[in-house]
Amino acid sequence: MIFSHISDTHLGLTQYGLEEREDDVYSAFNQSIDHSIKNHVDFVIFAGDIFHVPNPSGTAILQMANALKRLKQNSIESFFVLGEHDISRIRSSPIPYVYHNLEFSRYVGQGRPHIHKGVLIAGFDKIRRGEMPQFLAKFSELDKVAAQHSGHKILIMHQGLSEVNQFAGELASTDLPKNFTYYAMGHLHDKHLKQFSHLGGPVAYPGSIEMTTSEGIKETQKGFYIVDISTKDAKTDWIKLDTRPQLSEKVEFESLSESVGKILEKIATFAKKPIVELKIHGKDIESEIIQTQIARLAPHALHYTWKIMQQEESGGSILLERPSSIDDELFRLASNYLGSNEKATFAIQELLPLLSANKIKEAEQAILEEFVRFKK
Repeated sequence: MIFSHISDTHLGLTQYGLEEREDDVYSAFNQSIDHSIKNHVDFVIFAGDIFHVPNPSGTAILQMANALKRLKQNSIESFFVLGEHDISRIRSSPIPYVYHNLEFSRYVGQGRPHIHKGVLIAGFDKIRRGEMPQFLAKFSELDKVAAQHSGHKILIMHQGLSEVNQFAGELASTDLPKNFTYYAMGHLHDKHLKQFSHLGGPVAYPGSIEMTTSEGIKETQKGFYIVDISTKDAKTDWIKLDTRPQLSEKVEFESLSESVGKILEKIATFAKKPIVELKIHGKDIESEIIQTQIARLAPHALHYTWKIMQQEESGGSILLERPSSIDDELFRLASNYLGSNEKATFAIQELLPLLSANKIKEAEQAILEEFVRFKK
């Protein structure tokens, strides 16, 4: 028996305001569905952040509906939980509930176990850090049920583990129920697979299916897991998706023309126009020359950007590089400023996304709820 583990699809995301980037997300998503059907998986797991915003466009809603319809037509069931991007703070019913009500897919985000072909499947929607203590008892209860089940047990969660990402982690691996044979995780956008000695199976993050705004520009691979549970142990196979190339290059201003030429040669080998970022450093940098040279990329790149690196007075250069994880760096800065990891988590993971999307009422609701929780 095999199944697909797909996460952080962020359907509807339109990066850089480009329709092509929205289509890139749909393309990667449909590739994952195509692979699942081709490999005759028994079921599919969606581990949260199905949509990029709680009120997705009609196109995004239809993309998900059509994918679930195709799975159904091939006798493939699916199960999902909600991520923070799927959940509205003003108490409206999340859009993915529609798929459950229409029996296109099964919602399992409330911690109640479901048995499918002898496999116990249970999940939890995104849990905020401040709410985590009240869920530990629920984890314990679910763990007792899992311990009594003789077949495979799969736990679906949209959470960060502190051992995987110290800034985005809301819980530790020791908080998880112990008796599951596979932990289908979402939320972290980089692929990660780890076996903890105190857990019954691997903890797996397939990562996002496409690059998202918070990840910056970098050369990376995106995909999902196909998991074989035909034997006692869960065996993972990560499937790479065909996504748009992204380049982030460090270049010297003095050799900018030559560097752009080499980048153009590299671009010529790509099937899709890439996204390109140039990090330029050197002395006596002239913006006009940069504009002239980088304009050569325009016909060959979908989107390109550049930034100038600062220089130390001593003559050495400080490369103001994008951190390996923008989310991590933003959290670190917020935590230093606010003096609390918990406050930083609320500000970055909950309040900032709402304000960025101009969801003022939802942001006000979030602040009120946090204030009530703080008083308690």
